[in-house]
Amino acid sequence: MENKYVISNLFLMMIFLSSTKIIAQQKNSFSGKQAVEYGVKNSVVVRNALIDIKIQKQTNREITSAALPQINASGTFQNFIDIPTNLLPGELAGRPGEKIPVQFGTKFNATGAIDATQLLFDGQVFIGLQARSAAMQLATKTAEVTVEQIKTNIYKIYYQLVVGKQQLTSIDANITRFNKLLNDTKEIFKQGFAEKLDVDKVQVALNNLNTEKIKIENQLDAGNAGLKFLMNMPQKDTLLLTDTIGEDQLKENILDEKYEYKNRKEFQLLTVASKLNEFNLRRYKLSRIPTLVAFASYQKNAQRTTFDLFNRGDWFATSLIGLKVSTPIFDGNARRAKIEKAKLEIEKTKNTIEQLEHNIDFDVNAARIKMKSAIATIDNQKQNVALAEKVYNTTKKKFEAGLGSNQEIYTAQTELKVAQNNYYSALYDAVIAKIDYLKAAGRL
Repeated sequence: MENKYVISNLFLMMIFLSSTKIIAQQKNSFSGKQAVEYGVKNSVVVRNALIDIKIQKQTNREITSAALPQINASGTFQNFIDIPTNLLPGELAGRPGEKIPVQFGTKFNATGAIDATQLLFDGQVFIGLQARSAAMQLATKTAEVTVEQIKTNIYKIYYQLVVGKQQLTSIDANITRFNKLLNDTKEIFKQGFAEKLDVDKVQVALNNLNTEKIKIENQLDAGNAGLKFLMNMPQKDTLLLTDTIGEDQLKENILDEKYEYKNRKEFQLLTVASKLNEFNLRRYKLSRIPTLVAFASYQKNAQRTTFDLFNRGDWFATSLIGLKVSTPIFDGNARRAKIEKAKLEIEKTKNTIEQLEHNIDFDVNAARIKMKSAIATIDNQKQNVALAEKVYNTTKKKFEAGLGSNQEIYTAQTELKVAQNNYYSALYDAVIAKIDYLKAAGRL
């Protein structure tokens, strides 16, 4: 009885652990847009880019603090084991020519102080305050560029898998055809109107199709794992793709000739970077202007011969206010070097923006050309697939009627496979070209 009880408990535990594992696995059915949203939300790269925005926000607070009052409190305590000794002229005591040692001060001293400073003018801090908004924009645009790159990669892999699934459907249809052909050929062989060689050839062709199907399934599984990795989805979770690809979707808006450079995230990023370079130049130029600081101090001091600082006795107050002006005179030409360096950075950014404009023009035109070519190929290959299917069906009927050869069926099937492969290749090229076009035009 005891052994049965133990076995029963172990069995129940195994069921519990199995059910827990199943629950932990999520099943996700995503469209392309949903896959992108998931990837953007969970991508470590994107999360770090968003953290950079928060870091910049704290940096801006640090810059702002330089323009606010700075208040510090301090306290000191001194216990003179040996009170300092000073030498006084002997003439003061009627002993000319001598030096009389005298100890001034008390054994115990304490001081409490509050000091405050307020920056009234500093050109560099003034420009830093003006640049805070641009610095936040730079961090934000950097994050947006990162997000766009993640979106591009997810869309490309997602729709590659969608095309692969559609291609797998065609292979299944071919396998169905050859299964029927194999059965028909076997029947014809039994009736003595075909050779065993004909049966073997059909079987070989069917085996090749099954092998091709397994290969594509493995590629789809690997691609699915790669997509989950890019989306930062746990590999144990299930990812099902719900989108399909149609020619009408691909042809939509592809001939739209209008696009603007400012719609590109990279262009926006460089524009903000150019503004920050301008702020840097102004900051270095204003560093030649004097800075003005107001300061104030209040302190109290106690002196005792015994350690009774907080008992009876006076605390003597000292207070002051003042202004401090600092004027740069010579810094070894470091300021001039910084100014020239800032000018070169501005020129370099302008060149980069100009180059980006050329790149955008090229990317848009190249994507359009590739897209138009792929669409034309899709239309042609779609017709070829229909014709190849018609030829295959006609050839099969002739063979079944004893009017055609087995070789004609192989040739028809090969031509059908070539047409199908060309169609799906063009379909995938069109998908990639459409995504590249949308990204190049800043519309992804």
